[in-house]
Amino acid sequence: MKTTKLFMSAAVVATLFFAACSPKDGDIQTAVKAKEAAEVSVAVTKGEVTLTGEVADEAEKAKAETIARAEKGVKSVVNNLTIKPVLSSAPVVIAEDSTLTKNVADATKDFPTVQTSVKDGVVTLKGEISKSSLVKLMQQLSVLKPKKIDNQLTVK
Repeated sequence: MKTTKLFMSAAVVATLFFAACSPKDGDIQTAVKAKEAAEVSVAVTKGEVTLTGEVADEAEKAKAETIARAEKGVKSVVNNLTIKPVLSSAPVVIAEDSTLTKNVADATKDFPTVQTSVKDGVVTLKGEISKSSLVKLMQQLSVLKPKKIDNQLTVK
């Protein structure tokens, strides 16, 4: 009987000791907020950190989450950060069909299985292409400033 009481007492003391050692939500919030950018809001409930606000890009969003996860006592992170929209003051320039047709032909010369057509600033792609080549082709065509790229390619 004495042994059981002794074990129970030891279990209660150990539980209180470990509970007292874990960081409080307020302490976690203060520590995370001190390391985050000014536009990031931090809330902590039972060790769960919630990040809100706007950041410039995906890299900043990921960095904010990494900072929060690294703090002692954090059990999980809810990343509700959004990316600020890019405001462009310059008007969108769409290339003329004649110039665009010539440039599209130059851009696709290394892709013999791709057929192209240009009408009203829209570049239409037909044929077959490998997945690895598709990214390269789309990047080359986007630089030419078409109104739209209508991708009807079959990826093989």
